[in-house]
Amino acid sequence: MGGMLMLGFAGFLGLLKIVLMALSAFGLFDAAFRREDAFRAADKQNKVFWLIILALALVVSYLFSILSILPIIGVVASIVYIVDVRPALKQVSGGSGWGRRGGGSSSDGPYGPYNGGR
Repeated sequence: MGGMLMLGFAGFLGLLKIVLMALSAFGLFDAAFRREDAFRAADKQNKVFWLIILALALVVSYLFSILSILPIIGVVASIVYIVDVRPALKQVSGGSGWGRRGGGSSSDGPYGPYNGGR
């Protein structure tokens, strides 16, 4: 009975580890596709800082047990990025950072549509 309970607990910790790694990976890929100037405009450190922190969080969550302190620190950093930094970056840049332009035409410039000098 006790062995089965421990096996179930180990399975739960394995699933939790995968979820936390996915959270860190999502934050890392999202930060990688954001523009550097959006971080400065949102007053949220800089892009390299967040890339290093989120990459460390991903590596630590992979290497260490979920019950140690380092993966917990990594999860907190990932949550801070997703809950605080990401919405500020979306507000400053006007949409997602995944290469899509939000609602604009492909001929839009920084000050509106480009009409070829007409």
